[in-house]
Parts: sequence; structure tokens; C-alpha cells
Amino acid sequence: MKIVIKIGGVALEDEATLHKCTRAVVEMAKDGHRVALVHGGGTALTRTLKLLGKQSDFINGLRITDAETRDVALMVLAGMVNKKVVAAVVKAGLPAVGFCGGDGMTFRARKKETQGYDLGFVGEICAVEPRWFEAIWSEGGIPVLSSLALGSDGEYYNVNADQMASACAIACKADTLIFLTDVPGVKDADGVVMPWLTTKQVPALIAGSVVGGGMLPKLEACGNALKRGVGRVRILPAAQADALPQFYFQKLEYGTEVIGA
Repeated sequence: MKIVIKIGGVALEDEATLHKCTRAVVEMAKDGHRVALVHGGGTALTRTLKLLGKQSDFINGLRITDAETRDVALMVLAGMVNKKVVAAVVKAGLPAVGFCGGDGMTFRARKKETQGYDLGFVGEICAVEPRWFEAIWSEGGIPVLSSLALGSDGEYYNVNADQMASACAIACKADTLIFLTDVPGVKDADGVVMPWLTTKQVPALIAGSVVGGGMLPKLEACGNALKRGVGRVRILPAAQADALPQFYFQKLEYGTEVIGA
């Protein structure tokens, strides 16, 4: 099976959690699955920007990205964070190839338009060439993708990593898309994790301010993936990543399974 896994947050900041995630990924790959990793790195980016004296502002979970912020994102996400994840996969036992969406023209982006706001160099994916994933898989490797892509204007655009993972899963015709997160899952109005969430329920959760911030682009990414052919989508706490190899063999007690309406 083809499985796309997005990692971010504590999974990238805490070495023990990162290695738990990559060990699970490698185990799945050794079981015969074709696994791709898509990573964020917003915490590292915010930290680096702060060191450079730049404030980070967000609208609906998306970072406002001027040219300087975009250049720092290239340095941090496609550089330091990407190579850190590659090293963790290699340490876990399989070769990994790290790249960003601009490499091989794998992902093409256009400027993301948001009503009433200019997000700057924030993009949304408009085209994907999945053959590079197939090439890496055919050689027994694991693709590790950072969330930046080139526009037709030759500029790099910062892409929300959840939405990058969704675009990757759609283009690769993945059977499953899994988001490893800092939170235990999607919570209802009472703060209880919802084991199941249909895409029809999402608008009411947003309207009631039950979900917000970074969960907004994540749920949008979930819905897009399901609508365009990805079989299963699950939000899973990174702390439980060691359960990943059992995903198809037993019922997981953690996280939220998002299902189509």
C-alpha cells in the first residue's frame, strides 16, 4: 500500500519522538508498504525568525510570509529540518532522499488568495509530478518532503505542510494519509477526542469555534484527500506513532479517523 505520513510539531522538536516516528515508518516500509514522509517545521522556523528579529503572524493557521520570511523558510525547512528527518530515517534503518517541492519540479504552486488578506509568499499546490516518489520507492528508499514549491513566476512559495501532504497523497494515489500531531485528536465542544469525524461535521465545528488555528488547514487537507480518492485519513498523536505498523491489523485507540460525508 501507499501511505503518506505528515509529521510536525513535537515530532520534529523532540529527538525521542522523532525517532519513534521514523522507526515506525521504516518498519512499515520493511513490511512492503511504500511510505512517503512530509514534514512541517513551523516551530523551528518561528524560533529562527525570532533570532533574526522578525515576528511571526498567522491568519487561519497560515503564516504571513514576506520575501525575507520565505527565504528563511527555505533555509530552515528545506535545509536543517529536512536533513534532520533524513538522518533519523537512515538511523532507523533505510535510505531516505530529502527534497522540497521545487526539486524535479515535483510540486508547482500558485499564490494562495485569502479574502481580505495578503499572505505574501504562501502558496497552494496546483500541479504534482509523482514520478520522483515512484523512482525513490523503486530503489528501496523513503522520500522526505519539505513543504515549499515553485510557482510559474520562478518564486518559491511556503505551503502549509498539511495541505502539501494531502496533495502528495492525492497525486501518488495513496491508500492512506496519516497526520502525526501534538494533540490527541479532534476534540468536540466538551473537549473529548472524537474517534470518528465526518467531513459534514467540520463546518459546524468551525462555526462554533470548537476547532481553529492550525486545525483548520489540517481538516481542509483531510477533506480534500478524501474527496479526491485517498482511502483513509487519520489524525494520530505522534506520541503513539509506534502503533502505526498495526494500522491495518487492529483498531487503534488513539486519534481521530476522518471519513467522507
